[in-house]
Amino acid sequence: MFYGFDSMMFTIVPLFIMVGFATIVGIFIMTFVRAARQNRADDASPVLTVGARMVTKRADIRHSTAHTAGNSKLDHIHTYRRYYATFQVESGDRMELEVQESVFGLLAEGDQGRLTFQGKRFLGFEREK
Repeated sequence: MFYGFDSMMFTIVPLFIMVGFATIVGIFIMTFVRAARQNRADDASPVLTVGARMVTKRADIRHSTAHTAGNSKLDHIHTYRRYYATFQVESGDRMELEVQESVFGLLAEGDQGRLTFQGKRFLGFEREK
């Protein structure tokens, strides 16, 4: 039996749509599972306070635009911000931790103090006076 172009398209297009949808759902599930695992690992880790020096900091700022059909004046721009600080601890190891925006603004490169963290979770930094 010979399939024409039309019947082949009715077979292939739904297959591509299903594969694309499954891929998107899979990525969403993997992202959620990774975040849950990291959160569980942080919860299971001890809270540590060590001497540290703040080495550098960076901001990861991303923009996305949602377009409203037919009217460019109603576009919505979303900005996602994450702030990171890299600390060098007494052992010489470096660790980059996500910090809150309010903490990020107070940190300066070269600050010495006591870093408190749990796994990869930043809990605080007390600057030496």
